[in-house]
Amino acid sequence: MDKVITVSRQFGSGGREFGIKLAKELGIPFYDKDLISMAAQNSNLSEEFMRNYEESAPGIFSRTLYSYYQMPMTDQIYIAQSNLIKQLAEKGPCVLIGRCSDVIVENSVKIYVHAPIQYRIERKLKMDTGIAPEKMEDHIKATDKKRKKYYEYYTDQKWGMAENHDLCMDSSVIGIDGCVETALMFLKHLVR
Repeated sequence: MDKVITVSRQFGSGGREFGIKLAKELGIPFYDKDLISMAAQNSNLSEEFMRNYEESAPGIFSRTLYSYYQMPMTDQIYIAQSNLIKQLAEKGPCVLIGRCSDVIVENSVKIYVHAPIQYRIERKLKMDTGIAPEKMEDHIKATDKKRKKYYEYYTDQKWGMAENHDLCMDSSVIGIDGCVETALMFLKHLVR
């Protein structure tokens, strides 16, 4: 495999687990949350600050706090992460999760993992997340809304649209392992 693979996902669909397993099968590096600490090392931003504000689009209020000559911190975080993503993509094949990587790495293989809300709720409830069962649906929807806002703000594309991806998979239909097998078959037949 000589391509960078970017994975976008709905929260709770198993996209991260899929990315880990796919990278392992292909024998290539996997990057997700470690991008935060790596980007912090390459910039003058603290890792703690980046963790608090990563994948957040600036709001109207944050824009008014800065003068014409200052850049909102969320923009600085986006730039630091996108620069790192480009550097990693230039090094060679890898799997990148989220953070607009599908747009940042233009010639990547773009994969989207999704699932119905009830499946995602059940999946997250099986994990020790610390979120009360009665609040899980709201938590999932809020996370998706945050990702959507971030993605659309920084890319000018609609989040979760099939036409923005090379392969879209419903993890509730074929499971995470089925998604990995499907992606491997897709990559085997990739002609570009």
